[in-house]
Amino acid sequence: MSRITLSRFLIEQQRKAGTLPPELRLLIETVGRACKAISYSVNKGALAGILGEAGTGNIQGEAQKKLDVIANDFLLDANEWGGSLAAMASEEMELPYHIPGEYPKGEYLLMFDPLDGSSNIDVNISVGTIFSILRCPEGIDHPTQEAFLQPGTKQVAAGYTVYGPQTMLVLTFGSGVHGFTLDREHGSFVLTHSDMQVPESTQEFAINMSNMRHWEAPVKRYVDEMLAGKTGPLGKDYNMRWVASMVAEVHRIITRGGIFMYPKDARDPDKAGKLRIMYEGNPMAFIIEQAGGAATNGYQRILEIQPQGLHERIAVFLGSKEEVERITRYHQEQ
Repeated sequence: MSRITLSRFLIEQQRKAGTLPPELRLLIETVGRACKAISYSVNKGALAGILGEAGTGNIQGEAQKKLDVIANDFLLDANEWGGSLAAMASEEMELPYHIPGEYPKGEYLLMFDPLDGSSNIDVNISVGTIFSILRCPEGIDHPTQEAFLQPGTKQVAAGYTVYGPQTMLVLTFGSGVHGFTLDREHGSFVLTHSDMQVPESTQEFAINMSNMRHWEAPVKRYVDEMLAGKTGPLGKDYNMRWVASMVAEVHRIITRGGIFMYPKDARDPDKAGKLRIMYEGNPMAFIIEQAGGAATNGYQRILEIQPQGLHERIAVFLGSKEEVERITRYHQEQ
């Protein structure tokens, strides 16, 4: 039986279901090519002299790694000329990136976190790329940031690429979640994981325990109950994981279950959380929900939140439905 590449998969979906427009198919393929280029750079590491700090900062006030800048440029360069996009937005840039005038414009908006977990680059731990695709509102020829401020339910596709022992692209366009592994010899993403599903219950959680003293009461209660194990109110032992890369955490959860938590905390009470709703919260929530899991900010479904800014932050609780519903209930009861 012949292997199904990403291109073949998308073309067959376009033909069979008729729910994948040709322009969207081409856009997803282009994003995939950019992720392959990023993967090769990540894989070379010190051999290509691309580790370490870039000496610049991004709009988030974070020091950029060299690969942050390289990955951002790969995605911009790959997608600006194809004719599918009206504009792009990146976690690394303050304002939207407009398609140069010499290129045709399309009907979609692309948002991305070019290299999630980049603090792991220099120590050779998994990092990733996250992307989200929206339709540009009708009648807008020169999209400003307001055009991007759509709730996550409006996404037409989302995905991530994890650069680990294998490079994998995990994708949804609203009809389930499918995983593709990069075959480096042939240069193609190949379908290896069809209809990925998050187990409803779990005995594994991911959170940065060093911030425990800053958490709100519902989060402290929930983690204390998990740490109590079989003798506690939840009646089972839990294991904790923390990679400090959202892509790696979500990929583990979508593969074997679990809950990922990045709550707001008392260090900066004016911020609703740490992660960005447009580049991390919405695309990952879309993927997790399509895989049978759940994603909330502790109070409501992430995908239903109306964003107020291009770099707005949010608390995130996502993964196995049973656990996400429990921590959300604890927030609502306080």
